Amino acid sequence: MPAIDLKDGRCVRLRQGDMATAVVYGDDPAAMARRWAGEGAEYMHVVDLDGAMAGRPVNGAAVRAICTAVSIPVQVGGGVRDAATARTLLEAGAARVILGTAAYAAPFLVESLCREFPGRVAVGIDARGEEAAGLGWTQQSGVRAMAVAEQASRAGVACVIYTDIARDGTEVGPNIEATRAMARVLAALGVPLIASGGVGSIGDVKRVMALADDGVAGLIIGRALYTGAVSLREALAIASQGEPGAARRGREDA
Repeated sequence: MPAIDLKDGRCVRLRQGDMATAVVYGDDPAAMARRWAGEGAEYMHVVDLDGAMAGRPVNGAAVRAICTAVSIPVQVGGGVRDAATARTLLEAGAARVILGTAAYAAPFLVESLCREFPGRVAVGIDARGEEAAGLGWTQQSGVRAMAVAEQASRAGVACVIYTDIARDGTEVGPNIEATRAMARVLAALGVPLIASGGVGSIGDVKRVMALADDGVAGLIIGRALYTGAVSLREALAIASQGEPGAARRGREDA
């Protein structure tokens, strides 16, 4: 999944979630979405970075423009802290909403939304070490990332999106061992994992895709697509080869 991160209405990429490191890659999020869809993307990952910090959606207009611009499903996160916000995003065209901070701060909300919108709620777990972080990655939760994942799985989420903050935006490679460990726990609970953070080469894509039978159903790629270090078409071709086990199930569920 190509990632589109929104800040001040523009497409940016951060390094390790630090807003001060934002690099602008485009002023037209809808055009960027069309670009990735045109290159074969089957799903889009969108995060309202300003919303994650503010605790409420800030780039709503850009999110709506993206959902309108492409026919493929779009999952949206950033500032989803209550049911009304989730409903608004889904009504705006999002196929799935992502809850991050709320996953540990308001687990009852996750459960409620999963009942109201089955198959359309995901939890994003952004980990610094073994601990989940929230509020735009600025605050440690004091809760183990694995515990958040297990609780979310039992609530009925469609998937868990796992990001190693230390790797995100660095292009140094994903945290394979942590990703595998979490994917196996989730697989035992019947929930697929989508990996994110650190992809910097096609070799990294192959390493993550090799975790399909451990429960990894997909991979989000951000900076590496924008810098040209990874070709989306080539990454998609690798992901489609064989699609064993959980990888195939994850696509069907999406």
